[in-house]
Amino acid sequence: MLCPTLFLATLALASCDVSHLSSGSSTPEPPPHPYVFSYTAGRYPGHADRQHTEVSDGSGVVKGSYSYVDPSHKVRTVDYVADQQGFHPVLSDAPPDHPSDSESVARAKDRHFQLYAKIAEEHANPHPELISSPRETQAVAAARVKHAELFRVIAEQHARIAAEREALLREEEEKQHLQELGQ
Repeated sequence: MLCPTLFLATLALASCDVSHLSSGSSTPEPPPHPYVFSYTAGRYPGHADRQHTEVSDGSGVVKGSYSYVDPSHKVRTVDYVADQQGFHPVLSDAPPDHPSDSESVARAKDRHFQLYAKIAEEHANPHPELISSPRETQAVAAARVKHAELFRVIAEQHARIAAEREALLREEEEKQHLQELGQ
């Protein structure tokens, strides 16, 4: 009894209109929360391979810098500013260029693209209306007929069971009605 009552009370509270409570009043802006943090870390004690420093004045502008050691053992530094217009990083060095393909890799890529174009051309069909639909084999046709027959038999059985249940319900109702009249 307590659960349905609690549910109804919760439902009533959730559907209440509280728009009149907020008219005219607004929450004042919270005071700024400036912060500063910095850390240095490494993969094992006594070894530092990354650091991060960040400062916020509390007005939404964040300035910082982080450094790390890249796979070629070069120190990379990123200075950044994050403000209302987004995140603005400045890299200390331009990232390294991607390595160029060797002659054998370039030939392999070219062969691949040529083969891809050939296969795409062979499989392109300029006349989609000429595509024939799959044909039904004898085995599939026999299975489809068998399935349809079984479906028909099951539907007839369900209809018979439903009619029997309806008759039993009517019989029960008549007995109950006669008992009420006999009392």
